Amino acid sequence: MRTNKFLTVLLIIGCVTVLFPLYMTIVIALKSPSEMTNDIYGALSLPQTFSLDNFKEAMRVTDFWHSLANSVLITGITIVLSLVIHSMAGYAIGRTMAKHKGFKFIYFYIVSGMFVPFAILMMPLVKQTARLGIDNMFGVILLYVVFYMPMNVMLYAGYLKNVPLAMEEAADIDGASAWKTYWTIIFPMMKPMHATVAVLTALGTWNDVMTPLVIMSGSERTTLPLAQLNFQTQFGTNYNLAFASYLLSLIPILIFYLICQKQIIGGIANGAVKG
Repeated sequence: MRTNKFLTVLLIIGCVTVLFPLYMTIVIALKSPSEMTNDIYGALSLPQTFSLDNFKEAMRVTDFWHSLANSVLITGITIVLSLVIHSMAGYAIGRTMAKHKGFKFIYFYIVSGMFVPFAILMMPLVKQTARLGIDNMFGVILLYVVFYMPMNVMLYAGYLKNVPLAMEEAADIDGASAWKTYWTIIFPMMKPMHATVAVLTALGTWNDVMTPLVIMSGSERTTLPLAQLNFQTQFGTNYNLAFASYLLSLIPILIFYLICQKQIIGGIANGAVKG
């Protein structure tokens, strides 16, 4: 009984922790600049009149539809390439590193990339992408695929431990090649992990500011996080427009998360191995 009460209190605290910033964001986005005060009670109060003017102005300042299209393009291509490349790498390494020490070394070498901070790589990457002529959206996508490879390979290799070898052995007896076995049996069975990798990669790519900022600094194209920097000036930040823009950019990634959440549930049911 005490355990249930303790868990209930933790859940309430967790809900407040998540919902309070969201409430503040919505309230400030709906307020006019004249309603913004330094008083905490004034900041928490509801707007006097509900208006969508901040959202309209935020869309104009950020060139919303073009910035949204660039963010969707970069995130979408990164997700597709990550699912294909990282799942194949995770499969090749996960199935062989127990038998061959060389693949185990490769696995730890790739995973060690998770501990290298971007600040160390930033300047060399800026120079390399400029010399190779890929200081554009293509270069940003390429870097994202490389950056998320350590985490995704670790997830795929770990998930493969739940996939029995009997499935592959049966396909091998039937004369299926390794390529056909992977795409017809293994890849569909990893739907839950595909959804997880897609969500994690999408969140990191969608919200990232630093990589497009340093790589595409000379490009006319901009992503939503980059466009939102327009609200920050030398003399302050327009919180009303900034929070309105944050809510607008939250909608696409929230929809994507809800879709992947359904796929995770369906993938677990469809990918279950019956004994």
